Amino acid sequence: MNKRSFLKVLVGAAVVPTVAVSAYQTLLADRNTSSTTDVTLTLTEDQQVEKIELSRAEWKKKLTPAQYRVLRKAGTERPYSSPLNNEKRDGVFACAGCELPLFESETKFESGTGWPSFFQPLSGHVATSTDFKLIFPRTEYHCARCGGHQGHVFKDGPRPTGLRYCNNGVALTFVPA
Repeated sequence: MNKRSFLKVLVGAAVVPTVAVSAYQTLLADRNTSSTTDVTLTLTEDQQVEKIELSRAEWKKKLTPAQYRVLRKAGTERPYSSPLNNEKRDGVFACAGCELPLFESETKFESGTGWPSFFQPLSGHVATSTDFKLIFPRTEYHCARCGGHQGHVFKDGPRPTGLRYCNNGVALTFVPA
């Protein structure tokens, strides 16, 4: 390989990731400036939930700063920081943004990840989208009513579904039975 060919390869190797990162940052910036979740949400079932939409100011007034960062900006809380990790009572876990029930306590399990984990949401109460924040695609899930970011779905959960809905605890409230 001569110097010219080597330089072309070297420049190409530097430009492609830079362009990809730039495009990705633009995508994130666009997403983070919208007042509502601007991803295409696909319901898990054919059931429809009445949607609610609030302005950015209304969400900021309604939610704590941590809840706003997770629910409206798709942030992630620190692992093992949620008291809901240790919640073992019967009841329902609901969206902290709009109080829509998302998971029954019977579907919660200890995943060892540091976040509350569930193997099955309530039918029609969760919507999904594809997330590319870590470059490779992941399934992100949201509250079907307000679009609030809850977490991600992984295929390493227990039976009967084999799924792990890894939830940010700050995005949930617990309603005892």
